[in-house]
Amino acid sequence: MKLLQIPTASLDQRIKEELEANPALEEGAEEDEMDFNEDQEDDAPTDNDEESFGDDEDTRDPDDGFDLDDYINEYIEDDPGSYNAMDNNKYEEEQQQVPMVMENSFHEYLERQIGLFNIKDERSIAILEQLIGSIDEDGYLRRDPLAVIDDLMFSKSMIVEPHEVMEMLKFVHKLEPAGVGARDLQECLLLQLNTKINQDQTEATEDPEILQKACSIIRDHFDEFSKKHFAKLMRQLEMDEEELREVIEVIIKLNPKPASGYASGGSDGSNYVIPDFIIQNRDGELELTLNSRNAPELRVSDHYRDMLRSYSRNREEGNRMSRKEREAVLFIKQKIDSARWFIDAIQKRQSTMYKTMYAIMQFQYEFFVTGDTRKLKPMILKDIADVTGLDISTVSRVANSKFVQTEFGTKRLKEFFSESLQTQDGDEVSTTEVKKILSDIISEEDKQKPLSDEDLKEMLQEKGYTIARRTVAKYREQLGVSVARLRKEL
Repeated sequence: MKLLQIPTASLDQRIKEELEANPALEEGAEEDEMDFNEDQEDDAPTDNDEESFGDDEDTRDPDDGFDLDDYINEYIEDDPGSYNAMDNNKYEEEQQQVPMVMENSFHEYLERQIGLFNIKDERSIAILEQLIGSIDEDGYLRRDPLAVIDDLMFSKSMIVEPHEVMEMLKFVHKLEPAGVGARDLQECLLLQLNTKINQDQTEATEDPEILQKACSIIRDHFDEFSKKHFAKLMRQLEMDEEELREVIEVIIKLNPKPASGYASGGSDGSNYVIPDFIIQNRDGELELTLNSRNAPELRVSDHYRDMLRSYSRNREEGNRMSRKEREAVLFIKQKIDSARWFIDAIQKRQSTMYKTMYAIMQFQYEFFVTGDTRKLKPMILKDIADVTGLDISTVSRVANSKFVQTEFGTKRLKEFFSESLQTQDGDEVSTTEVKKILSDIISEEDKQKPLSDEDLKEMLQEKGYTIARRTVAKYREQLGVSVARLRKEL
């Protein structure tokens, strides 16, 4: 069940951990089995051997009654084989491994800039490093200065005054990207505007006067701006509509999350999704394959098998097994059993994933052929569980954190699951279809007079969807769309 939850992107690391922990598990395809079968015939114990083995009390574990000889014989006759994860993979060999880009973290990028300030005082540098380390993934410093002081006291045994922290914070605000280290959105936008104002005029792309007015709005009228009270802003700042539009265009170009533009956030393309499934349309027929390029071929170690054969030969020659030899064989048994269990678990994982995704593909066949989200049918976990015969919790594990690559883009499996909504004609449609129509309505609305939730409800009802206003509000929030007042534009 744990392996089933792991997406393909993380499976490679899980297999590496198992390979490191279990020496009986190896990477690589199974070698020619012809020689091994011949060895089986040579090493196969006779009836007399089995009797003599059974009489040897030293070969039995007194704790569990396990007979080592029975295990060896059973193992040699029943070759565990190997698991070839690439059997159903259509990728070329050079695509089996995904190159990982090594890069510095955002905090390391900021720390490298400390040298630009020519600060020699180690105390100041320690405070500066602590502040940088406290910056969150969006680029904000949301920790209170007193909390930073406590951190320095516990981590570096330094007693620091608040004014020292605030002094070093000024240096943080000079770091790139502009706006980093801000304590709230207002300060973040002001830092970026001040950077634009102070840059070389030859590099400036905005009118300095417009920048100054933008600073005035963010610094002195931030509440009115955030609530889009444009008429009030024009009256207070004595601006006409065209001038205010120019100022707002400058502001909306600023980055509300300064750290999002750094490389580790994905600007260099290294942050990508590895699909777990690939669906291809072959002349109208859908073909499903598992993406197994991160799962290497696995087998039980030949070395461990040779050790078992060696033991069997010694027994045939009438040699009694010493206590150390018995412990060694017990160790071999434990590791081989673990390897066989892991190989079997990987096989079951792939089988369960394929069965589940195939059922989803058949259920949502029209979408995978057309790419039209309005073709998605209402589908819940129980629907797929009923088709596959799997438990609902198993289907949930497969659907969680998994992606499928289609000709219409890479999709989360969760996107195909939705509740149903009844139309005025009595038909059931997917809530995904309703959200798509709602999104289209909002995108086409007059931004100077955006539609309220009540207006949206009436428009959906006109299209035949029975829906309440609060349901419209819930779907709008799930789509990440603001209320009408905040969607208003000049």
